[in-house]
Amino acid sequence: MTTGLQLSEVTKYYAEGSNRIAALAHVSISVEPGEFVAVVGPSGSGKSTFLSIAGALLKASEGEAKLNGHSISKLTAQELADLRLKEVGFIMQSSNLVPYLSVLDQLLIVKKMSGKVSKEDKAFAVKLLEELGLGSKLNSFPEELSGGEKQRTAIARALINNPGIILADEPTASLDTKRAHEVVSLIAHEVRTRRKAAIMVTHDERMLEYCDKVYRMEDGRLFEQ
Repeated sequence: MTTGLQLSEVTKYYAEGSNRIAALAHVSISVEPGEFVAVVGPSGSGKSTFLSIAGALLKASEGEAKLNGHSISKLTAQELADLRLKEVGFIMQSSNLVPYLSVLDQLLIVKKMSGKVSKEDKAFAVKLLEELGLGSKLNSFPEELSGGEKQRTAIARALINNPGIILADEPTASLDTKRAHEVVSLIAHEVRTRRKAAIMVTHDERMLEYCDKVYRMEDGRLFEQ
């Protein structure tokens, strides 16, 4: 079974009045386990649609998207939801933490969504947070964290289900330069040591040094730089 992420000739149309607008046009990309890829491009170039298809949030109009060997187009809505939970870790622009949950519980709630939380799950969550420098913050709430700590919590949460695919959408948008480097170097480290296929959409050219490949998106088309 092929692992990682494969998009093959993916096109996504949206209806606008009686017209069809192609938000993505014949996009093909393959990201292997342990590979960290960046996608750059102006607003409105199709990056969000691309990430939504890569993360099984949207189905392509044409072409095929495969996540860890699963073909998205053939799945029901429930199967897609299960696939997202098990196979995809999302890291968003703002950390999207739940305000009333502690740092540790931000991770355990993801585990609860897929069943009950075992002792092993809790131990793995603690280990992840310690690895990301949050060992002293397990019982802290989001309002007590810095921007960098919130994003590190979000990275740990993306990894808690041990997904095959990590998708980061502008993960440094709300961070200063030092914190931005810290966060992206951590993502890169986790991707390589844990063998995840990872894509980061970014406007931040300074972060490209951490990536194995850089693609540019323009008018719904993807080009390797």
